[in-house]
Amino acid sequence: MKRLLLLLCLLYPVASNAACVVLLHGLARTSNSMETVQKALAEQGYQTVNDGYPSRDHAVEQLAELAIAPAIAKCSAEEPIHFVTHSLGGILVRQYLSEHDIENLGRVVMLGPPNGGSEVVDELGDVPGFHFINGDAGMQLGTGELSVPRRLGKANFDVGIIAGTRSVNLILSTLIPGPNDGKVSTENAKLGGMRDYIELPVTHTFMMSNKQVIEQVVIYLQTGRFDHHANL
Repeated sequence: MKRLLLLLCLLYPVASNAACVVLLHGLARTSNSMETVQKALAEQGYQTVNDGYPSRDHAVEQLAELAIAPAIAKCSAEEPIHFVTHSLGGILVRQYLSEHDIENLGRVVMLGPPNGGSEVVDELGDVPGFHFINGDAGMQLGTGELSVPRRLGKANFDVGIIAGTRSVNLILSTLIPGPNDGKVSTENAKLGGMRDYIELPVTHTFMMSNKQVIEQVVIYLQTGRFDHHANL
């Protein structure tokens, strides 16, 4: 791993480890779900901000303001600010950047982001209890007219995306066309303008704690590219 990082750092521009990394968890999760990757980043020398936000209580537009502005305020204005997000967290970054500039924005790594929406919301959004469990933001993550991810447009920032290809919920997977992680298809994880993209044999629910995923997160933050030759 160390030799690989050294080689990649020679090939690509390297981000300073004095940088700050803001971690954003997914829908109906807490900051605890990002603790494993947070610890790994701290060991690499990054300052980390891993605060929770009330993902079920507000729409995407409000959540982006509630989650991101206070987090970046904890980072140094003199160093790059990176983001590592899971699921909804990636959509919050896109929403925030559609209305705000972060002058020292660094790199963004999205894990399992529903950038094209999720067919699970299309199929189950009208089922009693779905809105109660997932809130307003959950209803905005489909692929139809109400889809926030689909209206946000291409990325105009440095972003790498990790998509999963395994599922722990085969029932939900039947609602999603093509390879998927149980919540998001690999196709809908992609985003126009992304700098790099990689698929790993991980599930939506647990990808944030997966060793391979975390290694790829570190590599991307340090080099701006994933390692597509790793033993996957």
